[in-house]
Amino acid sequence: MPPREGRHAVWPDRIRSEVIAAVQAAGIEHPWAHQAQAAEHALNGESVIVATGTASGKSLAYLAPVLSCLLDGSEAANGRGATSLYLAPTKALAADQCRAVKEISHPLGNAVRPAVYDGDTPVEEREWVRQYANYVLTNPDMLHRGILPSHPRWSSFLRALRYVVIDECHTYRGVFGSHVAQVLRRLRRLCARYGSSPVFLLASATAAEPSVAARRLTGLPVVEVADDASPRGELVFALWEPPLTELHGEKGAPVRRTATAETADLLTDLTVQGVRSVAFVRSRRGAELISVIAQERLAEVDRSLARRVAAYRGGYLPEERRALEQALHSGELLGLAATTALELGVDVSGLDAVIIAGYPGTRASLWQQAGRAGRSGQGALAVLVARDDPLDTFLVHHPEALFDQPVESTVLDPDNPYVLAPHLCAAAAELPLTEEDLPLFGPAAADLLPQLEAAKLLRRRTKAWHWTRRERAADLTDIRGGGGSPVRVVEAGSGRLLGTVDAGAAHTSVHDGAVHLHRGRTYLVKELDLEDSVALVEEANPPYSTVARDTTAISVLETDVEVPWGEGRLCYGSVEVTNQVVSFLRRRVITGEVLGETKLDLPPRTLRTRAVWWTVTEDQLDAARVTPEILGGALHAAEHASIGMLPLFATCDRWDIGGVSIPLHPDTLLPTVFVYDGHPGGAGFAERAFHTAREWLTATRQAIASCECEAGCPSCIQSPKCGNGNDPLHKRGAVRLLTVLLRGAPEGREAGAPSKAGAGGEGADG
Repeated sequence: MPPREGRHAVWPDRIRSEVIAAVQAAGIEHPWAHQAQAAEHALNGESVIVATGTASGKSLAYLAPVLSCLLDGSEAANGRGATSLYLAPTKALAADQCRAVKEISHPLGNAVRPAVYDGDTPVEEREWVRQYANYVLTNPDMLHRGILPSHPRWSSFLRALRYVVIDECHTYRGVFGSHVAQVLRRLRRLCARYGSSPVFLLASATAAEPSVAARRLTGLPVVEVADDASPRGELVFALWEPPLTELHGEKGAPVRRTATAETADLLTDLTVQGVRSVAFVRSRRGAELISVIAQERLAEVDRSLARRVAAYRGGYLPEERRALEQALHSGELLGLAATTALELGVDVSGLDAVIIAGYPGTRASLWQQAGRAGRSGQGALAVLVARDDPLDTFLVHHPEALFDQPVESTVLDPDNPYVLAPHLCAAAAELPLTEEDLPLFGPAAADLLPQLEAAKLLRRRTKAWHWTRRERAADLTDIRGGGGSPVRVVEAGSGRLLGTVDAGAAHTSVHDGAVHLHRGRTYLVKELDLEDSVALVEEANPPYSTVARDTTAISVLETDVEVPWGEGRLCYGSVEVTNQVVSFLRRRVITGEVLGETKLDLPPRTLRTRAVWWTVTEDQLDAARVTPEILGGALHAAEHASIGMLPLFATCDRWDIGGVSIPLHPDTLLPTVFVYDGHPGGAGFAERAFHTAREWLTATRQAIASCECEAGCPSCIQSPKCGNGNDPLHKRGAVRLLTVLLRGAPEGREAGAPSKAGAGGEGADG
């Protein structure tokens, strides 16, 4: 992609001359046009979203009016002066932004007092932040659990709150985004009680309809600034497909070299050449594994180089994260294998290359990660290394699906009852909840209150609902969707805490016998104690990694929408999913070869969520030449491929969703394929699938049919998380079945149009 020239503008007159001087002292003589435009809206009291490309200077678009207001507020008679709140999705980004604010505001003296307030902030510093800081940088989790429940101690801060900055707001999608939307409504309610009405300033990567997503997130009208006026260096973007090996996987399928191994090789080569690089990896284990492989290979070239590559992921202790961030900023580290914790706006100026190990799930995330390189305006390299997966394979062979398509809409649903109910309880605990408050929380709030009363979570007294329990209402929900306390990973011999794992991932990642990687060291899980939320591990060096296997059953609770597809049916509604991890595979690290399978005895877990499903009739099976002998394999193959392709149409990745295929489902009495959201109450992904079903299933059929394998492989119909060992699967049967199903699909919007009033509202993407 060729370089692009930028367009300058001038700051609005109402930004204090001292702020302009401070910005210029930081080396920014003139703002870009979108920065000045956003600042003008903010100064006019309008909430605004800046949705421009990575490294386009979005932070300056909100920082200039924030600094100006703090400078004005420093002269106020109330002593505290004006305040601003900054929210980031990660601790690393908040800490990074705090450093930037201190640098740029240094010429302003003590008028600007920024401070980070999160779970890593020492207890002795927290009181100073509450009393004296006027620019507090935190995250939605701390706002939810720490600041809002303790609002009397923050009263002077909230009373003077002028701006709320929401950075990287495109990450607030699905269930997490829905929770954050309700946290922001609780914040607005408390601000109103204290007499303030802050302006919201949002920054987002390029997204479809950003103002619509921002309005859904904040509950306020938001002005959109999306014309990116910044210059951009040339970006060379490579699509990299690992080669086939001589090995064979499940059912004799050909096996490609893993994206992990290819990424480790690329990171090694770039480090040897002195190229500053980051490899983005989808999983914590993948980040650790890539860093270990790269370190081993670099040690063979030059032992000193091995120390210049590391892993960065969530679950590390705070002091470990801070040390890695400092090493990256100083240039001590040349290469980093990182999860998305480093994707979000952290200033890594000077990077020359980015390697992306597997499609990150959305085009917005792809461009966000690729944009980490070349942040100083220089040319840069981005490489997408395809996993052996239907979607990745489709994309490297159809680059137009990446480069000729707009980024996705952000999907979130604040009215999800599983999300809304605990936030109504939290709001009532903060201040008694009145009928006048209910419109703020959305149309579903009034219907939920009687249920919360019946469950004895709330009690109505006179005209308000009160929280009456002893426990903290904010603890009713984990806004990240983890569903419980994190599982502590503890070294059995020493009792040393290594880190944590989300409760929802514990069954699959730290089960008995699992391989766990931490800071370049390999551990084996000796015991997972679910009652005490502890996984005991011992250091080891096995030549394999582990992958959990599970089984899933599904029942239909309610069908909201049903659309005829010829003789078949496309449906959307509520389901209950029962899942149980039953075993794990041991795979050779470099090749992915399966070495064996071990049974596990873990309790089942149930999930009530939203799903899209389709059925076919006997006549359609006859037309597709799908006999009873191959029916299960054809449905199973279509299910796997459709899950793999859905991230192209919804802002999710395949780990956000699940699926089940059954030759004769007891609720539909027909052969049925389900695809469901992997979060309680749904996340909007299944509904997006319903509304784009014709395009989604057409791409699914094309992905299967165009794959060069004979009988099915990980590039088309095999799934890395299949609980049945990818058995049975029938590639040609799936193609014929989808061909017949799609013949009956209605044209255009009617392919997934609601058939009754009000249907299709949850998580609708506008």
